Parts: sequence; structure tokens; C-alpha cells
Amino acid sequence: MSSDAAGGQRSSNRARGDAALMPTSSPFTGDGGGAGSPTRVERMLREREHSRRHLFASSDAMDTDGALPAFASAVAFVADGVQSPGRASPANMEDAGGAAPGHAARPPLAGSRSGFRRLGLRGMKQRLLVVANRLPVSANRRGEDQWSLEISAGGLVSALLGVKDVDAKWIGWAGVNVPDEVGQRALTRALAEKRCIPVFLDEEIVHQYYNGYCNNILWPLFHYLGLPQEDRLATTRNFESQFDAYKRANQMFADVVYQHYQEGDVIWCHDYHLMFLPKCLKDHDINMKVGWFLHTPFPSSEIYRTLPSRLELLRSVLCADLVGFHTYDYARHFVSACTRILGLEGTPEGVEDQGRLTRVAAFPIGIDSDRFKRALELPAVKRHINELTHRFAGRKVMLGVDRLDMIKGIPQKILAFEKFLEENPDWNDKVVLLQIAVPTRTDVPEYQKLTSQVHEIVGRINGRFGTLSAVPIHHLDRSLDFHALCALYAVTDVALVTSLRDGMNLVSYEYVACQGSKKGVLILSEFAGAAQSLGAGAILVNPWNITEVADSIRHALTMSSDEREKRHRHNYAHVTTHTAQDWAETFVCELNDTVAEAQLRTRQVPPSLPSQTAIQQYLRSKNRLLILGFNSTLTEPVESSGRRGGDQIKEMELKLHPDLKGPLKALCEDEHTTVIVLSGSDRSVLDENFGEFKMWLAAEHGMFLRPTYGEWMTTMPEHLNMDWVDSVKHVFEYFTERTPRSHFEHRETSFVWNYKYADVEFGRLQARDMLQHLWTGPISNAAVDVVQGSHSVEVRSVGVTKGAAIDRILGEIVHSENMDTPIDYVLCVGHFLGKEEKNTEPISCSRVSV
Repeated sequence: MSSDAAGGQRSSNRARGDAALMPTSSPFTGDGGGAGSPTRVERMLREREHSRRHLFASSDAMDTDGALPAFASAVAFVADGVQSPGRASPANMEDAGGAAPGHAARPPLAGSRSGFRRLGLRGMKQRLLVVANRLPVSANRRGEDQWSLEISAGGLVSALLGVKDVDAKWIGWAGVNVPDEVGQRALTRALAEKRCIPVFLDEEIVHQYYNGYCNNILWPLFHYLGLPQEDRLATTRNFESQFDAYKRANQMFADVVYQHYQEGDVIWCHDYHLMFLPKCLKDHDINMKVGWFLHTPFPSSEIYRTLPSRLELLRSVLCADLVGFHTYDYARHFVSACTRILGLEGTPEGVEDQGRLTRVAAFPIGIDSDRFKRALELPAVKRHINELTHRFAGRKVMLGVDRLDMIKGIPQKILAFEKFLEENPDWNDKVVLLQIAVPTRTDVPEYQKLTSQVHEIVGRINGRFGTLSAVPIHHLDRSLDFHALCALYAVTDVALVTSLRDGMNLVSYEYVACQGSKKGVLILSEFAGAAQSLGAGAILVNPWNITEVADSIRHALTMSSDEREKRHRHNYAHVTTHTAQDWAETFVCELNDTVAEAQLRTRQVPPSLPSQTAIQQYLRSKNRLLILGFNSTLTEPVESSGRRGGDQIKEMELKLHPDLKGPLKALCEDEHTTVIVLSGSDRSVLDENFGEFKMWLAAEHGMFLRPTYGEWMTTMPEHLNMDWVDSVKHVFEYFTERTPRSHFEHRETSFVWNYKYADVEFGRLQARDMLQHLWTGPISNAAVDVVQGSHSVEVRSVGVTKGAAIDRILGEIVHSENMDTPIDYVLCVGHFLGKEEKNTEPISCSRVSV
């Protein structure tokens, strides 16, 4: 397989060493200047400050011999294939994740940022467009043009209200079907007073997009429940229509954003309902500041890769400038999915795709703890507390507050409580479990089955351990108002959270916030995102281990006051410090920083090929030189559903694209045009594809040349030592055998080992080991170059480069007796213009005029 596309870092054996295994450069290392000269870091800081000041200021404010059709066709085709991609192509906010205390503003994938973050755009009054599936309102129609609205006091609402210097507006679905224009206009006016902007979705879209794709596909998959099985299997028959509806709905959200967007606005997209939205927004205006945040877990790559639309969703999310998750684990899983499924480069900062970096970081959400503390001082709440204290006098109170959902682990919780009662009969009349199970999706058979199961278990336990005067479990299938819930939190001795998989579980935060005086104990599932934030103060359990949970209940009920005090002090400090307001402010600030630093952080890539300009200049020229790559430039495309799922065998068989044969032949027949094809492939591959064309060919990066009229000739020095070939071949064979789905090419004067289709992490480790083997043995004294690409390792004779090949060919052309007109047009198109060689130096020759 040709390595035309394997741009990488090249190291000569004459200057080898450990540095060959390290990144060639880092934005945070100095340039080695003399004393007193500014380091690279200092220069970056100065440039960043200059760009920020600029940002603040701006925010205030004729056919030749029949060859033209062939050339135009070829240029248009090649331009589509090699243009520099400036970026990757293609509610319920209760459940969210956590991170270690004190690290809310630290990007966990970034390591040390040396204090570069949080420089932000503070001090500016900035518009923030919050885009979520549901608006934070409940809308009820009272007449043809009359609506009543009730604001939801959710965590996200509280978070955004506390962000300083931000003018926030909400965009989302109001949760009601409004087919008539009169009703839509009236609802829009009513919502405008609440700083909300509606997206109107019809019933069919809601059914396919929300009930179908979001709730039956994405939500179960992200919570490790997998794709539809058994009675849900029928939904997969409509998978394509549901995904189409999902994309249409996301585009409808984007259309509303377009209508209200102003330059400089920050757009914050929320949750799995809107994974396609970042792409829609960036396609409209690439300069939009777009952040996307997921409030659920992100599964491991092995789970996520089962999703049929895995590629489109990942690439769409990567169009955002900043991608946020609640925990480091979720962020790591996302980066791993991009690496393993898309074949992109995962970095400590996020995901890199051909020079553009999408930042990925963890931002654990919190709650408005002051709201709960204030509520405890209200007379109504104090009355509730007194009533509950009197009612459960003499008994320890345990509490569970959950949605009635499969991921909440309610059956596991109740069974663990039953085991505790079995093993500790003396506690039968001394403890009570209050379980609040808020109904959800009551029309879905699976949820109906879960409800029946929970009721059956509760009834059995109460019948077994209850008496005429008391039962051990009080189960409520309804929600409580805010004041009643705060009172319940305040009187609880032990809170029990047994989620099987939870983005964050803010119930644990709310409980801690209301325990300022009682200092109760929190038993928390290790599979809840909050475990990473509150794990030090809580008792962590595996909810699937009933015995462990039962033992933890006993530990919590018998815990000394000293230990309770220490555990509570830790959790209370975290909950009251890392608030929802701090979370939102941190994300918005980080998004602004990320956008402001984008140009400094992004590797410069060539601009897109201006096809029309190239054609016009071609027409005006008299003697033209076209330099083309082969692999990934002129080859036949390989259909692939993903990097690891592509047709590896077909990709190894390089074939000239059939649509290019005609245009390419016409260009070669033009006496005023010279065509050169440069490739890392050997002579036989180029002969097979270009034997009939009148063009220059350069095989194995220029080791062999074939002129337009003539036979192959070699540029190899007469006494070149090739004794290293056999030993290097053994090393390549060794690693190929031990790296599944890798392969190597033995060319005439070089070797290429490619692990593009192997497991990414394992392939990188194997490549590192291979380089160490090569340096310490086969090539220790050989005159060779080692080129390490993104997924390849190549060993070839020293000094063999495409740049040297071009110089040799130009020398032959310009000194040809047949050349009577200087070359006045040079077009170079190919995937070889990467890190390996810089063919961008001006061509200097008396007979070349560019």
C-alpha cells in the first residue's frame, strides 16, 4: 500500500535517538533562543493578549487545444478530494456527571494548562443562546390566542441565571403541538416575555425524533442498555426514518438559531437530542461559537460502535468548538470513540482532525445549594420537618428519590434493604425506607413492567416484615413539591442512591445541601457520575452486589457521629462550592477561551484549492507543469462505514479512479502540459495504472523515475549499501504477525508497515516498540531514513524524498532541447504535502517562471 497519504515525522539515522520517538514540537516548549530572547510560551501569551484585545474591540462593534474541459474536470474532482478541511465533516437535565473536587475548571484531558485557562471574556455583556430539546416552561392553551406559562425551576435554569455578564435566551420545544399559525404567534409572544424562543415540532417529528430515536435508541445505548431487543426490536425497522427525523428536527432547531443569532453570540447546545446541531450551525456560519454538553453518560467505544449512525453523530459533535461532559470517564470514552471509530488523533486537549482541534473536557454540574438552604428556613418547610419527625419518632429514616426508570436500580435497592432486614432482625421496627418513585413514560410496556415488579417486591417485604402499626417500606408513585422534598431530605438519616448507570444524580447533592444540621450518611452507587465528586464522603457501593449494599446500610445506620461529621463536612464543602452557577460560568468562559485561542492552537493547513482561479491561470499560461500525488488523490474511492470497518483489501489495491482516466489522458496529450505523478508505491503499481499515459512517473518517493518517453531509471547511488534490507524485513514481519489487521509492503528499496486498521492504542504501542527494535539493531549503522506517519512506519534509503525527485525531473525538463518556452504555470495537488516534506519552496530556474 502506498504511503502517499502517510505524512509523518522523518528522522535520519545519522541524527537518531530517543527524540525520534517524541513529538516533533510542542506549543509550550521554547525555541532554544539565546539569553534574553522570549520563549515560545511568552510569545504565545503576547499573541493571545493581542488577539483578545482585537476580539473585544470587534465585538463592540478561453479553451486551449481541447484540454480545458479535461483540466477543469480534473481540477474540480481533485479539489473536492484534497481541499483542506477546516473542520471535521460529517429535557430533562436532571441526570448529569461529576469530577474530582476542586477540578471543575480543570480540563481533565489536558493535564497541566500552566494557568492559561480562565483568562476568558469576563467583563463583557455577551448574549448566550441556550439550545435544548425542551424549554424550561410548561405551556397550557387557554384560548385561541391565550397561553398560560409556568417556569420550571430546574438545575440548568438556576445555573444560567447565576452566570455573570451573560444575557441568556432559551431556544427549544415547548412540549406542545401547535399546528395553527395563530397559536404559534401567541405562544411565541408569551414565551418572549420569559426570554424563551420556541421551536415548533409537529406530532410526526416528535414521534420519530423524540419518542423514537432519542428515547428508544440513544438514551438506552448511552446508559449501557444496548440497542432495542425483544419487544423493542420492531423499532429498528424504522431506524432510518427515525434518524432522518432526528436530523430534520436538529435542522429545525438550527433554523430558529439562525433567525436570532447575532455575531459574537455564544451558542450552547445541550444533550443527546441535539448531537447533529453543531454541524448544522457550523455549516451555516463556521465562525459561530458553539459548545455542546452531554448530560448523560457517554458509553465506552465498544458499546457506542454498535450504533448504525455512529460516524455521522461523532463528526457532527466534533464540529463544536468545545465538547463537555460531567466526568473524566465520559470524556475519555468520547475521545476513544473518535480515535477507534473515526481514526482521528486523540490528544490531552481533545480530538484533532487534520490540524483542527475540538476541545473535550469535563465540567461536573452542581446545584443551587443556596436555594435549598433558604428553603429550610421557611415556616412551611419547618412545619413539614416537625410533622415528619413526630411521625417517624424512634425510627431511623432512609430515603430514596428516583425516577421510576430501569437505570435507577430501585428493585436492587429494595432487595438490598430486604437482605438487611433478614440479617439484622433487631432493626425491623427501628428503620423505615421512604422510596419516592416519580412515574415516567407510563405508556411504555417496559416501564409498566418495572412498576409492577417494584410494587410486587414492596408488597412482599411489607407483608413479611410489617406489623399492624408499621411497615418497613413507604413507597410513593408520585413526585413531591419542592418544600415537602426539602423537609424529607432534612429528616433523613441515610440517603440511598443505587443507580445502575447515571449521568450525575443530583439527588445526592440536594440531600447533602439539606443536611447542614443532621449530618446524615450518603450511600452512593459507584456507577453514578456524582461518585467522582462525593466519593470521598459517601459510602460507595456496587448496586448489583446486594450483600454489599446491605452491609453498607448497616454501616451507615451504626456509624459514629465522628465519622458522620467528617464525611458530611467533605461533601457539604463540595456541594456548596461547586454550584450550578459556577458550572455554567466555567463552561461559557472555557468556550470563549477556546475560540479565542483557536488560531494559536490550530496547525496551519493549506487553504482550499481555488478551482476557478486555477482554471483561469491555466488558460493564460503557455507551458504548464502539473504535479500530482497518487494515493488518495487519483485513486478509486473505497466505500467505508468507518475507519476500522472499511474494505482493507480493496484499499491496498490502488486503482486509478475511472472518472479521471479521460481527463488525465487529455492533459497528457496536450503538448503544452507536462504531468508528473509522485508516489511511494513501487514501479509495478505505477506501470499498471499509468503505463498508457504520456507523463513523468516517480516511484518510491523518487528512487525510480520514468520520463514521458523512455524507460525507468534509478536515482540510487551506484555503491548504495542495502545490507539492512533483510534484517529490517524480519522486524516488519515480526510486528505484522503480532498486530492484527496490520500489514507491510516490501518495495524494491523501502519497507512500509501500516496499522491503520489495527486497534489504535495497540498499534501505537507496537509502532513505538518497532522503532526501538530498529534503532538498536537493523539500522543502527545504516544510511536510512525512518518516516513515522499517523498510522505507519517507513524505512527507506537516506535522502530519498519527493522534493529531490521534483528537482531532478525539473532539471531534465528545463534542459530539454524540446523546451522553447519557460514554464509559467505550476499546480501541485496531493496528500503528500504533510509533515514529512515541505515542497513549498519556490522553484528557481532561469527557464521556470511562476
